[in-house]
Amino acid sequence: MTRDPNDRPDRELPSGEEALIAAFWAPLAAACPGAYGLKDDCATIAVPPGQELVVTTDALIAGVHFIPEDDPTSVAWKALAVNVSDLVAKGATPLAYVMNVGLPSLDRAWLEAFSGGLRVAQQAFGCQLVGGDTDRTPGPLSISITAFGTVPSGRMIRRSTAQPGDYVYVTGTIGDAALGLALLQDPQTGTRCGLDEAASTYLAGRLSRPVPPLALAPVVRACASAAMDISDGLMKDFDRLCRASGVAGRIEAGRVPLSEAARAILACGGASLTDLMSGGEDYEVLATIAPERAPELERLAAAAGTRTTRIGDITRGSPGAVAVSASGEAITFVKSGWDHFSQP
Repeated sequence: MTRDPNDRPDRELPSGEEALIAAFWAPLAAACPGAYGLKDDCATIAVPPGQELVVTTDALIAGVHFIPEDDPTSVAWKALAVNVSDLVAKGATPLAYVMNVGLPSLDRAWLEAFSGGLRVAQQAFGCQLVGGDTDRTPGPLSISITAFGTVPSGRMIRRSTAQPGDYVYVTGTIGDAALGLALLQDPQTGTRCGLDEAASTYLAGRLSRPVPPLALAPVVRACASAAMDISDGLMKDFDRLCRASGVAGRIEAGRVPLSEAARAILACGGASLTDLMSGGEDYEVLATIAPERAPELERLAAAAGTRTTRIGDITRGSPGAVAVSASGEAITFVKSGWDHFSQP
């Protein structure tokens, strides 16, 4: 059969990169004067007096961070959310972002859904697109975002400043995204563990549409001695924080906050607690807090509608992190978290 040369997925798309940018990306930048309608080579970002920029970047690649069949609105949300998660953990307020997109094919419906998802995400997170690059690629779809936030000068919360005696806190619940992936890989897990549709949908959403605790940014800035977001697994990221700070850290595994859906899967043997503590993609905040600041943290977080849980302590000793059982025995992890360069 001879293919109709007019039967192309991009037949209704604007012709050329500039027209594509004007149709799909420029509307996302309309609220930012320094984006200049995405008609210049660079943007300008005005920083309020007494503030400084905090910059972070993350990429999503089809087949690695999401499957190509995923809803493009969720892909867009996640691409921005994972960057905002970094900003929140630094105590920063999101301001703007640039985006580089590598498209293996052009499809109007996909682009409209993706740009619509970005619009919803940037409204939720309080930032606007100010620039980027759009390319065709022979490889998988890739989306790389660099996000900018602001903090009062010198007030960014680092991962390298935890102190012996600090308490260790996390926001939200741990392991839900890992279970969302497990359900995607084996949908029968939910059936075997008696999950209803609402619980399964919740876990899937934690994987595809993470919601970083945006309201906690000023609380982190006010109360935390050190902080970072949890993206590669609680144990791996806590170990990173401890080593960067030159301290020892201990997590009491029984204190790790879990959702009801996660508890149901643990109870039926569908996963282990070590799986949840090393699964990754939680996009919650991990913070160390001086004991005298802990009541303030808990009060401010509750007022902001954010769940916080004390899960451990920082001590003196060889830098690194351990998790212990209720009896005080060290827990062994087959893997502590995700690493792009050590996975098969």
